[in-house]
Amino acid sequence: MWRMRVVHATGYAYKSPVTASYNEARLTPRSDSRQNVILNRVETVPATRSYRYVDYWGTAVTAFDLHAPHTELEVTASSVVETDKDEVPKTSVSWEDLASEAVIDRFDEVLTPTEYAPASRRIQAVGKRIAKYNDPQEAVIEAARWVHSELKYVPGTTGVHSSGLDAHREGKGVCQDFAHLSLILLRSMGIPSRYVSGYLHPKKKAAIGETIDGQSHAWIQAWTGNWFNYDPTNDTTINEQYISVGVGRDYADVTPLKGIYSGAGSTDLDVVVEITRLA
Repeated sequence: MWRMRVVHATGYAYKSPVTASYNEARLTPRSDSRQNVILNRVETVPATRSYRYVDYWGTAVTAFDLHAPHTELEVTASSVVETDKDEVPKTSVSWEDLASEAVIDRFDEVLTPTEYAPASRRIQAVGKRIAKYNDPQEAVIEAARWVHSELKYVPGTTGVHSSGLDAHREGKGVCQDFAHLSLILLRSMGIPSRYVSGYLHPKKKAAIGETIDGQSHAWIQAWTGNWFNYDPTNDTTINEQYISVGVGRDYADVTPLKGIYSGAGSTDLDVVVEITRLA
């Protein structure tokens, strides 16, 4: 078991004063069987009144709005989280189970194509080939391996509005693209699957107390009788180094910060993530 502190700071600078802004932050790690959140706070400068709720997908949201004119906005989320490695389910359902009306009805939302994970006949053909030789649980890992072999990890190659197919055409992308392309492939096979946002501590042998520059990370969860996590970017199951924050159909459901504001001009955005292993 690991204990980590994550500080995720996002700064906006506006060209001229903004008179009102309404925002939602999805920056609070989840508490579940693999993870325990000891502390979390989301603070803003200028200070705002905020309220919290849990969205449809079970992600904690901090909503806040600001009505005084401002040219800058900083949002800082600080969390301390205990993590464990993920358990791969002992039992796996069959392809027949996945094709049943009950499963299709229950998981409709995470089987349906989305803007970031659209349907593709070409990808579907790959899925058919994988499904022919593997049971559903093995197929999840084979699918992620295929994605890992198809995409080269190149930071800054795709924008937040690129789909998994855009990345596949380019042959390169970031963790978000690896996750989206995996979702296209898994859903084409009839495997319910969802997008996970969070953080990854990059050092397996991290020194206690050492703060490193981290970054947001994304991976997938697939349902083969139970949900389990897999990281196609690194072609691995997930361990104590991973902190999950949000789940949803794709990136649009888990955007760390989104909002609207009234005022002119574009914004400069600066994001800093620091991760410290505490125990």
